[in-house]
Amino acid sequence: MSVSEYREDFISLIPALQQLINLGYKYISPTQAEELRGGKINQPILDTVLKNQLHNINSFTFKGETHKFTVSNIEKAVQELRDIPFDSLITTNEQVYDLITLGKSFEQTIQGYTRSFSVKYIDWENPENNIFHVCDEFVIERRHSHQTRRPDIVLFVNGIPLTVIEAKRPDRPNSIKEGISQQIRNQGVDEIPHLFVYSQLLLSIAQNQASYAAAGTPDKFWSVWKEEFSQEDKTRLNHSINKKLNDEILHNLFSERKDWQKSKMEEIWSAGDRIPSAQDKTIYSLLRSERLLELTHSFVVFDNKIKKVPRYQQYFAVKETISRITQVKGDSVRPGGVIWHTTGSGKSITMVLLAKAISLEPSIVDPKIILVTDRVDLDDQIYKTFKNCGKEVEKATSGEGLFRLIAENKATIITTIIDKFEAGLRKNKLQSENRNIFVLVDESHRSQYGIANASMKRVFPNACYLGFTGTPLLKKEKSTATKFGGFIHSYTMNQAITDGVVTPLIYEGRMSELRGDQQQIDKWFDRITSDLTEDQKLDLKKKFRREEELNKSEERLQEITYDIIQHFSEFRNSGLKGQLAVSSRQDAIKYKKFFDDFGDISTEIIMSPPDTREEHTEVDEAEIPEVQRFWKSMMDRFGTAKAYQDTIIDRFKRSDEPEIIIVIDKLLTGFDAPGNGVLYIDKRLKEHNILQAIARVNRLFDGKEHGLIIDYRGIFGQLNEAIELYKALEVEGFDKDDIVGSVVNVLEEIDKLPEYHTNLWSVFSEVANKSDSEAMQLH
Repeated sequence: MSVSEYREDFISLIPALQQLINLGYKYISPTQAEELRGGKINQPILDTVLKNQLHNINSFTFKGETHKFTVSNIEKAVQELRDIPFDSLITTNEQVYDLITLGKSFEQTIQGYTRSFSVKYIDWENPENNIFHVCDEFVIERRHSHQTRRPDIVLFVNGIPLTVIEAKRPDRPNSIKEGISQQIRNQGVDEIPHLFVYSQLLLSIAQNQASYAAAGTPDKFWSVWKEEFSQEDKTRLNHSINKKLNDEILHNLFSERKDWQKSKMEEIWSAGDRIPSAQDKTIYSLLRSERLLELTHSFVVFDNKIKKVPRYQQYFAVKETISRITQVKGDSVRPGGVIWHTTGSGKSITMVLLAKAISLEPSIVDPKIILVTDRVDLDDQIYKTFKNCGKEVEKATSGEGLFRLIAENKATIITTIIDKFEAGLRKNKLQSENRNIFVLVDESHRSQYGIANASMKRVFPNACYLGFTGTPLLKKEKSTATKFGGFIHSYTMNQAITDGVVTPLIYEGRMSELRGDQQQIDKWFDRITSDLTEDQKLDLKKKFRREEELNKSEERLQEITYDIIQHFSEFRNSGLKGQLAVSSRQDAIKYKKFFDDFGDISTEIIMSPPDTREEHTEVDEAEIPEVQRFWKSMMDRFGTAKAYQDTIIDRFKRSDEPEIIIVIDKLLTGFDAPGNGVLYIDKRLKEHNILQAIARVNRLFDGKEHGLIIDYRGIFGQLNEAIELYKALEVEGFDKDDIVGSVVNVLEEIDKLPEYHTNLWSVFSEVANKSDSEAMQLH
């Protein structure tokens, strides 16, 4: 085997082992790892290590005396973790997670008394009490087979395999994706999922690149970690990658490698110190002992059977918030602040992680957390997120209910809508002076003014207020940051796009060509029917010229309907869906009728009940007969307003139809459907409402390279105006560049094509015969 075939070892794998050893991991060879498992290569736990550690880190106090657990109970604890039955990857992983983070109680008899005492598998509070091992080429037998797999690196804490790493050659294209693909393959049901049910972090490394994820994560959601290191961390990082290994460790590290490999590595090491690579930084950031334990214990959530570990912006937002709110002296009110994380970057999960961090913070006694939104659908989303993440949460569905939950002092986490404060105040005079109440306000830029803010302050005058927003604060909203205590953390649109957290957005203006001019109508009709036969044109004209005469506005809506059908045909059978935002209920119903007339695209409407004051525009639409008829038909079909909305949204997300949902204001904020690929806009939007709306199509989805904004109203000008308004916040850390470039105008990109074409051909300028395909390929 040539030296080049070992590039993976020399450039990625062995440097990673060296760094991990210098960070405190004890190296064990593949043979030693097998011995520590009693020769049982079908199970991944190092039994011998786990038994010893459970004895070392566990004891209990009974009647003032400290006792150790019996050998029998230690054996039972090992068996409980080792022999957990495999159900499915994430279900079993969650069971393992609960076991290693919460511990397990066992009965033990002391002085004639039998009591239950808890065994902990890892000492989370004192990392130094645990033992950390690293093994390469870890041999593990596949399920239902005697074939084996050999993950490149496995990290153990007290004998439990918490991290799996694949190391790849950096000189190959898509090396990181190769590592991710290998990790995903190995988690398959007939592969080695019994290793991954214990894993908390997975890495794919290739010297100048590194990605990480949790078990079960699809490749598109693997993330890059970014961190600004302190001088102390920089020193420790450099030490970890350049400190020479002693002879005993070197002998063990190369005991199952060839002599020339050791010589080659010693030659590389003797060349001098190296600067940290992306791989080195990621390993240091995620896998040093105290950070690995912290991420595992405090930052893992299971969201509706999806395991999630934090992205770097979520982690640092939580850390900086906890640092701020714990800086309190005496009876003073805890300082709050604003967390601005761009829409689509996981703001709801950040709220869950923060709530978890607050509840785990030892300096905060009996915290109460109230999550406040300004819309019913956002309240539902936050509530479901907490429930899906296994958090005990109560929803206040009325003002009285909110005040009852507060008065009874039972619920730790409450979700509510800001209006409930006002409704509750009209019937109650409750006030809590508690300084350990934390009010987390979602989309804080919309709700922290006037009566709403005063109501919350009256009820909780000493609470800590933490605002979350997905859109930048406008000039007139600068006081939001002040009200909450200033900015805590920000994560911009461009950062999210660069990190691959959301897709870029492409804008295309397709303003209506019809102006009630018959000549214009005829020209437009000729253009869109240029590929049709005469019979097809005649049939289409019949659809346009129905028995009743269309007024000019209806002609425009009909034109747009047909244009959308033509445009959306590109996305059919791709799994992507569309959303049409319109100005009124009446327009929504007309659009729906036109779509049904053409019969090519399946659509549904989402709207609020017409007897509310929401979504009204120029007239009171509750009095319009067709709106009343539509709403009655929906209630006849679904029974309740909630069932109507939930059913259509669920179908939009999970089934083939509807292909397009028509909305007025609902689902333009707080609506997360990754397959939503194109937003058609026939509605005036301005300021942060534009950014909230267009973010509906920026979620990651298989086969979706970007989100599309198709504009029939000319909102791009308003978007630019909104960006100009944001410049006012530059003095507070907001940079106009955080927005510019996050939405690309397709016409501007088309204008660049000739230049791109010229640049491409210049690459082949030295090829004499441009028709010689072989010469072109070789070049």
